[in-house]
Amino acid sequence: MSAVTRSAVMARIRGKGTKPELAVAELMAGAGLRWEEHCKDLPGRPDFVMRDLRIAIFVDGDFWHGWRFPAWRLKLSEHWERKIEGNIKRDIRNFRTLRRSGWEVVRIWEHQIKKSPELCLEKILLVRASRSLVECRSTWHGDPERKAGKDVRTPRDKDKRRRVGAANRRP
Repeated sequence: MSAVTRSAVMARIRGKGTKPELAVAELMAGAGLRWEEHCKDLPGRPDFVMRDLRIAIFVDGDFWHGWRFPAWRLKLSEHWERKIEGNIKRDIRNFRTLRRSGWEVVRIWEHQIKKSPELCLEKILLVRASRSLVECRSTWHGDPERKAGKDVRTPRDKDKRRRVGAANRRP
């Protein structure tokens, strides 16, 4: 392939508005979900973001993001091997940064969308439901990460009192 032809082919590859992204957007809209797209303020620019629940959804192409990369990496030139390896490392770094910031990261692969779009939507809805539950629990019961202090009794404290009371009782 000539350099001009290769350049023309590569120019047609888009980063936004891909067929897999459009398919996921259609599924999410059908489920009544609301989202933002390609948020520049988040690491990795997630394809879809539900900011109120802190959910970041990435729709990744199998080739560009290295699905089963070890199986086919030797078929590539050094340049492409380095490129895809770099993409994989960057994805790991971005996902880790998001998770450490309290975000739930959902990754959907291109082949998953082709095989079963309904399962992809189910994956998103399950994460949404679990995030909603966590948010609801913290609203009703205080911070779930709160440590038991003097004002909070734990079941173990109750058992200690029973044991101490039983030891001090007279027969």
